[in-house]
Amino acid sequence: MSTVLVLNGPNLGRLGSREPDVYGSADLDELRALLRASAPAGVTVDLRQTDDEAELIHWLYEAVDAGTPVILNPAAFTHYSYALRDAAGLVTKAGVPLIEVHISNPHARETFRHTSVVSAVATGVIAGLGFDSYRLALNYLTTPR
Repeated sequence: MSTVLVLNGPNLGRLGSREPDVYGSADLDELRALLRASAPAGVTVDLRQTDDEAELIHWLYEAVDAGTPVILNPAAFTHYSYALRDAAGLVTKAGVPLIEVHISNPHARETFRHTSVVSAVATGVIAGLGFDSYRLALNYLTTPR
């Protein structure tokens, strides 16, 4: 493995200014720096963010085609995007690991956030630990089994 895709859905481009009481005050550049510093030698972290569902789906297709492990924060798409779920399922059905992450704990928030349509097709889920959710996912993906 030489690359891990870190894919972020809608509104996560506003990290640092959007609801800092929920998501913290750090932004995506700080997340990128944290993950790059945490990555083992020889592993590249490719962090991306989009508010566009179709773009996120195409990035998952890219992961399938290249066999690239994925850390996915689907954000609001978590709760209703069956198209994203199906694309995430293609990743794991291809034998490529996909870890669903969330900065906050969705189960401690509004009821509509308690359901993830992605979790059932993900390799694993890490939530509620801030940016450490991503760091732990990266550690899992880069630790030999």
